[in-house]
Amino acid sequence: MTIPDVTSLRAPTAVPQTAVPDASGIAGIPGDAAPRSPDLATAQPVDPAAAALPRQPVAFSPESARVDIPILHRTVNGHPLVWLDNAATTQKPRQVIEALGAFYGAANSNIHRGAHTMAREATEAYEAGRAAVAQFLGAEGPESIVFVRGTTEAINLVAQTWGRANLGPGDDILVPVLEHHSDIVPWQMLAKETRARLVPVPLTPDGQIDQDAYADLLSSRTQLVAISQASNVLGTVPPVKEMTALAHRYGAKVLVDGAQAVAHFPVDVQDLGADFYAFSGHKLFAPTGIGALYARPEVLQEMAPWQGGGNMIESVSFAETTFAPAPHLLEAGTGHISGVIGLLAALNWLTSFDREAVTAYENGLMAYAQQALGAVPGLELIGAAPERIAVLTFTLAGQDPATVAAWLDQDGIAVRAGHHCAQPALAHFGLEEAARASLALYNTSEEVDQLVASLRRLQESGGEGQQTMR
Repeated sequence: MTIPDVTSLRAPTAVPQTAVPDASGIAGIPGDAAPRSPDLATAQPVDPAAAALPRQPVAFSPESARVDIPILHRTVNGHPLVWLDNAATTQKPRQVIEALGAFYGAANSNIHRGAHTMAREATEAYEAGRAAVAQFLGAEGPESIVFVRGTTEAINLVAQTWGRANLGPGDDILVPVLEHHSDIVPWQMLAKETRARLVPVPLTPDGQIDQDAYADLLSSRTQLVAISQASNVLGTVPPVKEMTALAHRYGAKVLVDGAQAVAHFPVDVQDLGADFYAFSGHKLFAPTGIGALYARPEVLQEMAPWQGGGNMIESVSFAETTFAPAPHLLEAGTGHISGVIGLLAALNWLTSFDREAVTAYENGLMAYAQQALGAVPGLELIGAAPERIAVLTFTLAGQDPATVAAWLDQDGIAVRAGHHCAQPALAHFGLEEAARASLALYNTSEEVDQLVASLRRLQESGGEGQQTMR
């Protein structure tokens, strides 16, 4: 199938953009309004001091978001695309797509070690991106933000730096059964290496973290609690702030996996009390391969280098190497510069909306979807935590989840099927796999209706699934 020409799908109007540095001063990189060709003659460097999120966001509606997402205007198997796989990755606004193209077309340069104009401009944009991430997360400052490939790399970085230095025989790492594999496996590997103990925290029948069990498992042996702020398979939003405060009473550090949270509601890492917080750009309307790790300043200063190379040093000789201060200490080599430019554009786009209005809309859409799916014969929703994001994981009687996903694809509806990298959480419900529809701010009730109608047709087909594909 041919990928549509993105330029031909550009929306006729744009959401007004404000405040977050949009890289528009770097060799014509667009950040708002109509697309334009790079203009080297008029390019101006980004002012890092402009790294401030919008103070007066525009009114939100799903239509105001959809108009900026080119891929939502394509068809799949002859049907308009219905993208309900947002927990796996979100679709990108044209502002992000254009920022990437313009950077490579007119402003491409390495950063931090060039004296020429383009190197200076690229460096300023990169560091403006760091400042924007810090403000987006409510961090103390840009120096608390380390750029990584995504949540998985961020967790592994913490395991291999802070973890190796602070965990040993007899220490406990508490990890809820709810977690994504990327917040389980690195701790398993580290526990085996250091002879620490990985302790699973059980769930309640409705998919919440069992808070009584959590309190009982905490002890003076607990050195780390690793917990997601929102589950990618059940949608559960745990009481992270309260759990963090309780862990701190025992002297434990807390790492929060924010991969599924940051796109759905505002985050304030200082209010949470998190020692570490990680997220992935591609789940936040930004490019793949870019993400960020927040670390509390006093914790970050104690962390040793993870990888060696350029960018993370002050001086090198065969006698001795001295290192750059954090966060550069943990960013060896050339970073994902264009990814930071894209992340900057994504933050600018998302925070142009009233975030509280976005959260309220998504919660209303989730409630509508829960009710509508509940009327599909043989459909069972998995998890019923009262605090949750719009992730709807389900089984359909008589149908393999992969068959369900393939059937829906014939109607242009994209959902995920499998174990969702959360096998322990599914096992809690006696399942090995399930189908998952996950919503974002650009989804609509009409798309939910299409999902429900297609599932009904599948059930009415006599359970033949693949044999009756249209």
